[in-house]
Amino acid sequence: MNKRDNLKRVIVDFKKLTPEILALLVEKYPYGYDDGHIISFTNANKEIVEAVEVTTEDTKYLVKVSTKLATTMENYDEEDYEAFDNDDPEAVQDPKHHDDITDDD
Repeated sequence: MNKRDNLKRVIVDFKKLTPEILALLVEKYPYGYDDGHIISFTNANKEIVEAVEVTTEDTKYLVKVSTKLATTMENYDEEDYEAFDNDDPEAVQDPKHHDDITDDD
C-alpha cells in the first residue's frame, strides 16, 4: 500500500484557507490551476464539489475551487502573511476587501 493512501484528507473552503495551504497551492500551481488539475467528488451531502489537491507530509488538502481562490493565488505575496501564524484562517482575506480600499492621500 502506498504511504500517500494513509494521509488524512481535509476539504478546505476559502473561508478556512490558511497562509500555509495558500503557499502550498501557489508553489504547486505557480501559473494557476486549470481544468486538468480539478478533482470532482460528491460530499456527504450528495453535492458535487470541485477542488484542487495539495499535499503535506501527513495531510491531503482538497481546496474548493472558486473565483476568490484563483484571484487570491494570482495576487499572492508571501510578505502579506508574515504577521500571521501559518495555520490562521483569518489571515487570508476575501479578495474583494482589497479592491474596496482606496488611497485618499
